Amino acid sequence: MPFEIIRQDITNMKTDAIVNPTNNELKPTGGVCGAIFEKAGYEILEKKCKKIGYLETTEAVITKGYNLDCKYIIHTVGPIWDNAKSDNATLLYNTYTNCLKLAKSKKCNSIAFPLISSGDFGYPKDEALDIATNAIKDFLLENDMLIYLVVFDRKSFKINKDLFDSITQYIDDNYIDMYKFKRPKRNIDSFDDVYPSFYITKVDKREQKQKKSKLLSKTKSFLETNEESQHIYDEIEYEKSLLDALSHAEDTFSQYLLKLIDNSGMTDAQVYKKANIDRRLFSKIRNNKDYTPSKPTVLSLAIALELNLDKTNDLLRKAGFALSHSNKFDIIIEYFISNQIYDIYKINETLFSFDQNILRT
Repeated sequence: MPFEIIRQDITNMKTDAIVNPTNNELKPTGGVCGAIFEKAGYEILEKKCKKIGYLETTEAVITKGYNLDCKYIIHTVGPIWDNAKSDNATLLYNTYTNCLKLAKSKKCNSIAFPLISSGDFGYPKDEALDIATNAIKDFLLENDMLIYLVVFDRKSFKINKDLFDSITQYIDDNYIDMYKFKRPKRNIDSFDDVYPSFYITKVDKREQKQKKSKLLSKTKSFLETNEESQHIYDEIEYEKSLLDALSHAEDTFSQYLLKLIDNSGMTDAQVYKKANIDRRLFSKIRNNKDYTPSKPTVLSLAIALELNLDKTNDLLRKAGFALSHSNKFDIIIEYFISNQIYDIYKINETLFSFDQNILRT
């Protein structure tokens, strides 16, 4: 998938580039910046940064990755949060955009970001997250790159409180804990709770045995005289039923999806980009009418096409899936679709916040 939120130490990322959120003088500090200097090679990276000298807010420069697993380090300066400033969001948005443009100019296929300005620079984490995803989303509309937003721990990752509270309430209202329902123990010594007592009658075992013997004898005789003709009849009936079933077969997932795309008026590129799906994966779906997708892929496409809940369930059934109220992941997806919120980036942020797997395809 082109954009993914993961929990990881950014210094362990094996991408073409990682982003170092630094200060105007490019001096090593604590947090992410200090960890990058430490692992890349403190002296050599400090020496290189001294040569660069000074960076304006939103600017980005690039150095080698040195001892890191990445090829490049992109150093950038995000804005310091000031509630009185009206251009905070613009400055932070431009910080991400400038890093992405620089990575593209160096032909990077992948890049990993921390949540810029959300540490010592004091930017509210939920607002910083919204700006980061908006900048990344806008870049991916026109470009192809694998972009990671790397979070060290969930405490440093926050979505909008109103949204979090609303989804929490929705889960509480709809979640069915299957473990709450246990089968009542059945008393195997008594059938009174299953059948009324007047159904239990004494059976003549000798008479029952005789009837069974006669029935078996008749069955054996019939089979011996009709076995061959019955076999031919069964084969004919089977072939007829199979041909009938095939003639009434419904569209496969791929065929049904392509009809939905045609009806939407969107291009293939618009769909797979909005679904946050890799172009190569979408090509497999389009070119193979019998392709079997994963459930996250189906849901991502349903969200991209802005299907309502009924049509989403129809698309899921084509691939052999369904939404369940015993699954918190499914309930969160249902919440967004029911409220006609079709921003897959926002959905993934929320899933991550609730410790659920994101829509990873």
